[in-house]
Amino acid sequence: MSLHPMCGVFVLLSICLISFTTPCYGGNILVFPVDGSHWINMKVLVEELHARGHNITVVRSSNSWYIAEKSPLYTSFTVQIKENLEEFFGKYLKNHLKMEREGASALTFLKLTKDFISMVSEGHFLWCEAISEIFDDPNRVKSLIDAQYDLVLTDPAVSAGVVLAKYLKLPLVLNVRWIPSGEGHFAVAPSPLSYIPVPGSGLTDKMDFMQRIKNLFFHSIIVLQQKFVVGPHYNALCDKYIEGGCDVFSLLQEADIWLFRSDFVFDFPRPTMPNIVYIGGFQCKPAQPLPADLEQFVQSAGEHGVIIMTLGTLVNALPAEVAEEIASVFAKMPQKVIWRHKGERPSTLGNNTLIVDWMPQKDLLGHPQTKVFVAHGGTNGVQEAIYHGVPVLGIPLFFDQYDNLLRLQERGAGKIILLADVNSQTFEQALKEVLHQESYRQNIERLSRLHRDQPIAPMDRAVFWVEYVMRHKGAPHLCTEAYKMPWYSYYCVDVMVFLLSAAAVLLLSTLAIFRFLCCSRKRKTKDKQH
Repeated sequence: MSLHPMCGVFVLLSICLISFTTPCYGGNILVFPVDGSHWINMKVLVEELHARGHNITVVRSSNSWYIAEKSPLYTSFTVQIKENLEEFFGKYLKNHLKMEREGASALTFLKLTKDFISMVSEGHFLWCEAISEIFDDPNRVKSLIDAQYDLVLTDPAVSAGVVLAKYLKLPLVLNVRWIPSGEGHFAVAPSPLSYIPVPGSGLTDKMDFMQRIKNLFFHSIIVLQQKFVVGPHYNALCDKYIEGGCDVFSLLQEADIWLFRSDFVFDFPRPTMPNIVYIGGFQCKPAQPLPADLEQFVQSAGEHGVIIMTLGTLVNALPAEVAEEIASVFAKMPQKVIWRHKGERPSTLGNNTLIVDWMPQKDLLGHPQTKVFVAHGGTNGVQEAIYHGVPVLGIPLFFDQYDNLLRLQERGAGKIILLADVNSQTFEQALKEVLHQESYRQNIERLSRLHRDQPIAPMDRAVFWVEYVMRHKGAPHLCTEAYKMPWYSYYCVDVMVFLLSAAAVLLLSTLAIFRFLCCSRKRKTKDKQH
């Protein structure tokens, strides 16, 4: 029986489509995110994994700020957190901003530092306590085991998910920039302090002697924080529930893949490892059309363009006097201004300034009318500014924000103005500099071209490596054995001691032989004389 010619064509086309279609490795993924702005990053990755056919379960706290209990993207696994840190965190931020603005005595600074350390310690303790309750509940443990997850995807800034992966004996993928003790590279990659700036130091990769001393000092603080503030909570959890015991730092080092939310367009060049995959800017997408009313406002700016300002998800409002100063400067500008501000409406606000509770930040950054981005320097905002090629005037407030903005400033793509220095004169001068000096836009556009010039999009790279770990049940062949070595072996101290000892023995033996020969010769000479 002969086939109709059209049937043959159909079969051929079907074979071609099957051959060129990317295979889908649908799996079960347990996601353990960190709340707040970190969830924004994780949610973008969750959305993509869900779109590619994976089943997602998200571990969330009962009093989560941003992670919804019900979602079409995932099934939630809710754990009970006994306290709500949001109010405590808000109070700390308010006091921190006040100190940044007004200055503080040494006593006030120490108190605020103590409060911060206490807040960090309490947050990690609460999560460890919540995970302990899961481990002590046979039904919940059984539900996790019966789900037959292929891997755990977690943000290790809170490392409870790292311990959970070890307990369930699952491969581990980190969506990471920060770990409890600081920047993630320092846990897994060689990090010479001579040219790798420690977070919080405010340094670049070009350091003089005094700056290297400062860098070492900041590194020592991070080591002490890990050892005495954060580490003990997780280590106690490991000792109680993980067979043979362990410590959380070693668990981080054992992670199969580090999806690192950075790249070397943004960060300073440094040593890395084969299981670190750089996905900086993976959340960035081409701009979508603005809502009609916002588009009308933006277009009304004409040739002068638009300035946008936001201080991220954590800070609703600047101190009132700072907001008044900034508003008065905006009122003088020929540009239109869109300002995300939830505080009291400044009395100096001009007709050219639109105050909003929320803004489509990515779409505004990608709009051709946007001229300058006034921002606090969060990682997401900085990477989106690079992606869309918009120069940044940064007002860093806390955490990693100064370091992020410093990387832009070092490359001539942004300018930093400290909160303590903000007044109508300094802010206007800085804003006009970024607006009118063409070098800022040229440099940020150069960074944008570099960032976009990649063989694989950062999101595709991230998903590939998640699926890679699922396909191969882990990636231990990419993990270095260095973390299993004691420090004296890692730095070859034992080899140097052995070689120095051997050289010393050889030298002393040679001297002893010469001394013996000389003494023997003298004795023979004396014997002849007698």
